[in-house]
Parts: sequence; C-alpha cells; structure tokens
Amino acid sequence: MPKARHSPEMNETESLLKLIASRGSIEFDHEREGAWIEVIRKMDEVYSDLLRYEVDLEHKNAELEEAQAFVTNVIESVSDILVVCDAIGLVQQVNSAFQNTLSRSIEDIVGRNIADIIDAANGAKLVQLLKPRGASDVVDGELRFATDGGSSDLFAINSSPRHDHRGRFIGVVLTGRPIGELRRAYEALHKAHHELQRVQRQLVEQEKMASLGRLVAGVAHELNNPISFVYGNIHTLMRYRTALAAYFDAIHGKGKAGDLAALKKSLRIDEILEDFGPLIEGTMEGAVRISEIVKNLRRLSFSRIGEVERVNIERLINTAVLWAVRTKQVRVDVRMEIEPELWVSGNEGQLHQVIVNLVENAIDAMRATELPRLVVSAARKGNEILFRISDNGPGIDMDNIGRIFEPFFTTKRVGEGTGLGLWISYGIVREHGGELSAANDPQGGATFSFALPAA
Repeated sequence: MPKARHSPEMNETESLLKLIASRGSIEFDHEREGAWIEVIRKMDEVYSDLLRYEVDLEHKNAELEEAQAFVTNVIESVSDILVVCDAIGLVQQVNSAFQNTLSRSIEDIVGRNIADIIDAANGAKLVQLLKPRGASDVVDGELRFATDGGSSDLFAINSSPRHDHRGRFIGVVLTGRPIGELRRAYEALHKAHHELQRVQRQLVEQEKMASLGRLVAGVAHELNNPISFVYGNIHTLMRYRTALAAYFDAIHGKGKAGDLAALKKSLRIDEILEDFGPLIEGTMEGAVRISEIVKNLRRLSFSRIGEVERVNIERLINTAVLWAVRTKQVRVDVRMEIEPELWVSGNEGQLHQVIVNLVENAIDAMRATELPRLVVSAARKGNEILFRISDNGPGIDMDNIGRIFEPFFTTKRVGEGTGLGLWISYGIVREHGGELSAANDPQGGATFSFALPAA
C-alpha cells in the first residue's frame, strides 16, 4: 500500500482532508503525530465529560422532578387552603383545598387578582394581608371567599411574606382554615358550659338541701336520746300519778286505817315515793341536755367548747351508757372499768354526747354478733384520763378506717345513720384537748379511744 507523505507547503485543511481520504497509510513526522494524538485525546476527554454531564444532568433533573412532585403532593395533601400571590396580589399558585372551597378549576383562579375572589366586604382586611413587610412579620386575619353559591365560610388566614435572593418583597403566601364550624362548635361548647354551670348550681343547691337535711337528721338523732329518756320517765310518772290519785282519794274519803294500809301496800306507794327523786332528777337532766343541744348547735362548727366545768368521769360514763343502752333496747354484756375519782375540765353535755355516740355505734356494730360484749373503761395515764370503748363486733373495714371521721360518711344502711355522730364526737374531743382514734383489736372488734387532760 503506497504511503502518503505530508508536505509542509500544502494547506493544513486540504492536506488533512486528503490524508484522511487517502486509502494509503498516513505518515506524520514525530512532531505532528504527537500533536494529533493530543487533539484526539482532548476530544475524547471532552466527549467523556459531555456524557458524564449529560448523565448528571439527567439525575439532577430526575431529583428535581421528584422534589417538585413531593412538594406538590404535600401542598395538595394539606387540608388548609394555600394561595401564593405576587407583590400586586395576582394569584400564582393554589392547592386543591382552595379549589374545592371556591368550586373552581385552577385555570379559573391562577392569574386573577386575589381581590376578585374574596367577599367584597372583606376588602379592607385583604389590604393588611398583602402589604409589604419583613420576613418574620406574619399577619393574621379573617376572610370570606366569593363562590358560585355566595360567600364561603369564614377562614382564619395567616399571611407570610415572600422575598427574593436580594431581599426584595415579591408577594405573600396565604394559608387558612375554616373557623365558622369551629366557632359554631365553640358557641355550642359555650352554651353547654353555661348549661353545665346551671346544672352544677342546681346540684350545689340540692346538695346544700341534702346536707341541711342530714344536719337536721343528725340534730334529731342527738335529741332523740334525751327525749326518749324523758319520755320514759314521764310515762312512768303518769303511772305513778294514777296510783297516787287512787290513794289520795281513799285518804280524803276517810277510809279505815286498815284499808288504807292495804291499799298503800298494793299500790306500792312507798316504792313510788322513793323512785320520785331519781325520776325527777333524770327528767330534769334530760331536759337540760335537750336545752344544751338546742342552744349550742353552733358546736357543729367546733367554734367553742361552751361552759367549762369539772366533770366527774364515773358519773358521766354511767349516765351516758345507761342512755345509749336504753335507747337501743338490746341485750348487751356491758362491762364498766372506771377508776374512782377521775375528773376532767370541759363541757359535760358535749362529753356526754361523745360517750353516747361511741356506745351506740359499738352496739350497732355488734348487731350480728351472737354474744355482744361492750367494755367501757377510763383510767389515769400520767396527767391524762384515757377513755376506751371496745366491742367484739366484726371490726372496721380497712378501706373505711381512714374515712370514719369524715362528715356524712356512714356504713349503716340508708335511713339508719347520718354520718354525723363520729364527726361531731371527733370535733368535741379535739376542742377538749384530745384526739379521737379508732383501731381494730387483734382479738376482734374495734376500739375507740381518746385521752383528755386530767382536772
């Protein structure tokens, strides 16, 4: 194959074309051959760079499309309306929520001035939302939009400013959500709140009346003991009156001495006369107790003890236990363990009520006990007098032991207890310088105890 030689006199372009077109081998001198090799290498690098740039551009374009699709999807998924406006109020972009609000297509909205698609009465509010401002200056407002069916529901609007890379104001982004339904819900809630307050006031009044009823029942409960005692004594005195009247009629009828003696014996006049003293004394004491209860109802607030006197403990306990047992009319084995010559300073009527309440509660607790036993004791312990009332009943439920001194708390059946006895007793003992406590005995039953300063 003939070899072609490159001549320096030949035109560079023509000789290159001729050399390429020639079927023979092309021979260059060493310098030109190196130059051509370098050109071909550079062209190859440029082509490779172009291919790489094209691949990178395709990847970035795909990423950009994904990012744009993601942003569009997020915007379309937002339930709040979104409107992008330029600096003069022309709508540039909206989301589906806004289209649904206006019931219009995006073509009917984009490019129009936002002032043309809001309710005419909201023009002044729109000016504040569109005005130029700093990047962090977000403005709140309320707007209604014009729809084919009239004005839309009221929307709470947030207007955030937009700025370009130079910091120039280029428009706003309006986001909002309907507050008409929320406002209606708030009004309904407000109405329900007022209704609840009305019902609450009514319940408070009912509770006041119920508390008053329980208080009255508690007072009646306190009055019942001395009244029952007085009633029993009066009933006995009425029977004695009949016997004495018959005896006096016989005397005034000038009956014979033998007949009068026999009548006196049959009518038991001597026993009646002996019993008159205790009966009258007990009746007077009951009347005094009633008077004290009525006049000193203020002690329910534990404001004051009342009249202070030296109280004989033995006499106090004996009288109180006698009253309580007589009222309950049950057979109870009562054991009294009282040291002699025990005295305290306080209001005897109130302390009497404490013992009566504790004894009555103990008797009620032993209602289902086969052989009920009650132990009432009082003993000196240092400078104090320790009182203890113990029973052999079922004891106090551990869930209730911390609540038994609360007002109106009771474990008795409806109609049997007011829940005031222990509360009153607790307050009286505290006002006298003691602390009433309750505990279950290991052998069974419950014990109420308190200590008062000795007189």
